[in-house]
Amino acid sequence: MSVPDAALLALLGSRDENLRAAEDLLSADVHVRGNELTLTGEPAEVAFAERVFTELVTLAERGQHLGPDAVRRTAQMLADDDTNGAPTVAGESPAEVLSLDILSRRGRTIRPKTLNQKRYVDAIDKHTIVFSIGPAGTGKTYLAMAKAVQALQAKMVNRIILTRPAVEAGERLGFLPGTLYEKIDPYLRPLYDALHDMIDAETVAKLTEAGTIEVAPLAYMRGRTLNDAFIVLDEAQNTTPEQMKMFLTRLGFGSRIVVTGDVTQIDLPGGVRSGLQVVQDILDGVEDVDFIELTSTDVVRHRLVSDIVDAYGRWDARNNVGPISQAPRTGPQQARRRRR
Repeated sequence: MSVPDAALLALLGSRDENLRAAEDLLSADVHVRGNELTLTGEPAEVAFAERVFTELVTLAERGQHLGPDAVRRTAQMLADDDTNGAPTVAGESPAEVLSLDILSRRGRTIRPKTLNQKRYVDAIDKHTIVFSIGPAGTGKTYLAMAKAVQALQAKMVNRIILTRPAVEAGERLGFLPGTLYEKIDPYLRPLYDALHDMIDAETVAKLTEAGTIEVAPLAYMRGRTLNDAFIVLDEAQNTTPEQMKMFLTRLGFGSRIVVTGDVTQIDLPGGVRSGLQVVQDILDGVEDVDFIELTSTDVVRHRLVSDIVDAYGRWDARNNVGPISQAPRTGPQQARRRRR
């Protein structure tokens, strides 16, 4: 393969780190002389390696930053295509996925890093209500909030509403010092942290004070109609079916909703079914509603997070039990109930 001079340095990476990452991932042998890239090995191995480097060269030519992580994700996406037996459609190649910019701030760009994440982002653009279900670290909430900020900046909506069911905070509320807002605030802190990654802290404060950005517990949504808003419900696995219905029926004109959650991390009391577990059956076939499933391969935290998610899944299957976090609680309140 002949690599354009302008793309060569980006392709190789600092001290050839990208090249070494590719050599570790690919079965074909890779040799570079000048701007000539030579691949040797079995025909199938060479063909796969050629596809990987073609995508990487395209990214480099577009001026995208390339690192070992981009090399790994490109190879993973193409390997998944081969496993599923269905090649990516137009707009879903690794180069398209990894160059889709959502937000840029201070030289840092937020973009999808996996094929499923791009499908998630595309679904938000195409549907009024989108459910994103997957394990920790798959970017469910982060990408939803990035799309919310993008929509606000583009004046597609007038406000952003971020909400969570305050299950854990509700159980300990009486023991926390301060006003009701001060008690709930720590539970909503992860939403503020994500916002501060995307908007200056001073701007967040001004928009919050003006009501343009609202971060509140789910209970505060009851009785409201939310027009011209981008609404994100986080940790939706901790809603009851009744709460989920209440939330979804807050939808007003010109608004869109993104619901995120992980059904393997349910904190509801034993015997209470999660609203996120049943909503897909309830809304099956309803127009303009989409469900996106994310998996351990979409984890964008430390590589070990993906391995940990898979390890727990295997443990659950081996022991024929539900996810660990769905086990009935055995805290003081439950112990007192049993004694009664």
